[in-house]
Amino acid sequence: MSDTTYNLASLLEKSAEKYPDREAIVLADTRMTYAQVNGAANMVANLLVSRGIEPGDKVALSCANLPYFTIIYYGILKAGASVVPLNVLLKGREVAYHLGDAEAKAYFCFEGTAELPIGAEGFAGFNAADGCEQFFVVTVDPAAPAPIEGAETFGQALSGQAPTFETIATDEDDTAVILYTSGTTGQPKGAELRHRNMRDNALAGADLFGASEDNPDTALCVLPLFHSFGQTVVQNGTFAFGGTVVMLPRFEADAALKTMAKEKVTFFAGVPTMYWALLGALDDSGVDVKELAANLRVAAAGGSALPVEVHKEFEKRFGVTILEGYGLSETSPVASFSPFGQDVRVGSIGLPIPGVEMKLLQSESWDEVDDADNADAVGEIAIKGHNIMKGYYNRPEATEESIQDGWFRSGDLGRKDADGWFYIVDRSKDMIIRGGYNVYPREIEEVLLTHPDVSLAAVIGVPHESHGEEIKAVVILNKGATVTEDELIAWGKEQMATYKYPRQVQFVDDLPMTATGKILKRELS
Repeated sequence: MSDTTYNLASLLEKSAEKYPDREAIVLADTRMTYAQVNGAANMVANLLVSRGIEPGDKVALSCANLPYFTIIYYGILKAGASVVPLNVLLKGREVAYHLGDAEAKAYFCFEGTAELPIGAEGFAGFNAADGCEQFFVVTVDPAAPAPIEGAETFGQALSGQAPTFETIATDEDDTAVILYTSGTTGQPKGAELRHRNMRDNALAGADLFGASEDNPDTALCVLPLFHSFGQTVVQNGTFAFGGTVVMLPRFEADAALKTMAKEKVTFFAGVPTMYWALLGALDDSGVDVKELAANLRVAAAGGSALPVEVHKEFEKRFGVTILEGYGLSETSPVASFSPFGQDVRVGSIGLPIPGVEMKLLQSESWDEVDDADNADAVGEIAIKGHNIMKGYYNRPEATEESIQDGWFRSGDLGRKDADGWFYIVDRSKDMIIRGGYNVYPREIEEVLLTHPDVSLAAVIGVPHESHGEEIKAVVILNKGATVTEDELIAWGKEQMATYKYPRQVQFVDDLPMTATGKILKRELS
């Protein structure tokens, strides 16, 4: 059965109806109300329908954290089409692949900057892709001419479109968003997420954080909106309760801290490296930490495992306990979270959210790990519930491999305690096998972070003639650190079992990261 209330865009529409004059989006000096955002999204929907886009068609979007992303996102949904958000770091060849794989009919692309030429790369990809018929370049100034020869600007296309639109009814099982996985192995795959997947996950997440329409949150949006964490937890979850999304196009710790203070941010969600960077920039930022802490109601972390030392230091400095959660693009994304208002178990990703189940599987089968009498039993996390994707777009074999009887295999290794709280051990693909022993990099990283000279560490396996793999630590040191590589290896030997401690250490100034702030271990060697 189809209904406009099933459409994910209803999250925006309901808040626009109830609170038309509330601020929905803030970007520096730009401030847009819910009525303005909804009206602009209606113009996008009218544009798409006038250009022949039909319900179920796929429309791609490349845009940094700018109001344009949210406006176009909801406009596509209002037209009954599916949004295909693309990573803004993609090159032309990669854009062409994503457009073709998703069978996108139209493509909105921000013009970008000299440092990040999203527009030029996007247009190159559009021209190389088969089947994508329309390209709109989004300019900072809507009245500006197209910065790319032959491209139609978003401002030109929107001219004359009405700010009213009757949202097209959708079934709750229709595809709302196709999110592409990072593609650490093989080509990226598109996870098809239903309207109910995304809507229910946004509502469940916001409810977990104690969100309220009477006292709406002001959320800092530094997580990329093309990623499910930013979309669901920050954008959709905040809009569902009439809150304000404060955007930063690019995460920089100093700018983030100053924006949090200026806008009196009450909700912050980030990946672990963002928390690490905030702590590193705090003393030089000039920001009053007490004022920040007085405003900040919730701090949420996900995307990768949060180091225990970062967790403890943030609580010490900000007076706010980070609530850690877990999820993937394929799970919309939230699968588990540390319940708001309960005592946090440091290092845990919490309990499955309402309507979701989790269990541990054996590595070579779909059989459940017998952990009844063993709290240290490790298995691959499997998830079942309202948040599980339809499958990988046009990839039935890959879907069948990852989903059976409604259970999705995550690829992450975990354990759970006697009370059902889950803990991430590591990615199954990151696990190191040294001389026949299973070594989990995250465990070693946690130990290294307790050394007073270590600021951040990434542990990887490197080839070894006799042991198969050897353990290597790539480390960023604190300012003024004096420890040598040999000294850190010797210290590790004292702290860890013989088969665990790193035999190789490399000091670096920074670590390669994805646009979402995850450390790219595959680029380390």
